[in-house]
Amino acid sequence: MRCPLAVRYTPGMLDKLKEMEQSGLAELAKASSAEALESWRIKYLGAKGALKAVMPLLKDVVKELKPAVGAKLNEIKNALETGYEERKAALGASGNAAAASTGPFIDVTEPGIPQGLGRRHVITRTIDEITEVFARMGFSVATGPEVEDEFHNFTALNIAEDHPARDATDNFYMGATGAVGNLLLRSQTSTIQIRTMEKTKPPLKVIACGRVYRPDTHDATHYSMFHQVEGLYVDRNVSMVDLKTTLLQFAKAYFGPGTEVRTRPSFFPFTEPSAEVDMKMKVKGEYKWVELGGCGMVDPNVFQAVGYDPEEWTGFAFGLGIERIAMRKYGIGDIRWLFENDVRFLRQF
Repeated sequence: MRCPLAVRYTPGMLDKLKEMEQSGLAELAKASSAEALESWRIKYLGAKGALKAVMPLLKDVVKELKPAVGAKLNEIKNALETGYEERKAALGASGNAAAASTGPFIDVTEPGIPQGLGRRHVITRTIDEITEVFARMGFSVATGPEVEDEFHNFTALNIAEDHPARDATDNFYMGATGAVGNLLLRSQTSTIQIRTMEKTKPPLKVIACGRVYRPDTHDATHYSMFHQVEGLYVDRNVSMVDLKTTLLQFAKAYFGPGTEVRTRPSFFPFTEPSAEVDMKMKVKGEYKWVELGGCGMVDPNVFQAVGYDPEEWTGFAFGLGIERIAMRKYGIGDIRWLFENDVRFLRQF
């Protein structure tokens, strides 16, 4: 559609251009809000505005008048653009007084809308609770890097060079080499035990909580990144009785007095003897045995790797899955829910 303000050549075209300039500046002076100013800009300076519509009509002007009409068009363009910028600056400096006077009244004494408080993620909360229980039993907290080398992740833990646990399909190798082997994302928090024993003389009693990584297919009970709590106690004359007592006390303190613990024979390269840890807890209204991790007495080869004398020192170690603990305690049916960051789910804890 042709703009209604467009003018074709007539003998009085210069007068019509002057009238367009005067009417444009007059309307601009009346623009008292940002909305009105924008409407004016579209009407006169926009891509389909009056000024753009007039420019092509120069070709219809007789040769003798073209210089005068062209000069007038440039004059009008500059006048309208300059007036627009000045009006825009004036409105920005003084504010829209008319709009403010008719805007909604705000009672600043009225109570505000309360905002919901944030909370810790259920995994963070579970880690804090586990740490607090073991702290009451004398365990301190140790930490270590998530990017590890093969020595700390495998060799020092008595995992042989040809052991399937080292396979590339079961680990996230980084494609880089460190001082003592290829680098990878740690597959177990047992690496923290090694680093702690390397720099600490026995006796020692520590737990370590942190993320570990394994290329597992995601389903209701598996995830490629999860959390473990690792415990280590080294002293003279430590036995399996001390290990089972520790786990039993943790279970009763964390899950309730009705919780029972049992151990089943198993095998881990870094402990001998080794066992699976099961805890009997209430699941959907009835008590069932639930596997939570592994444990055992520290293998003498592990002590030798860190410079401990296995003839003098003994110790136990255990590793429990934190997601598994949280899922059992809070009745969570799918591990993936813990990492989807759905606020509706997280607000339940």
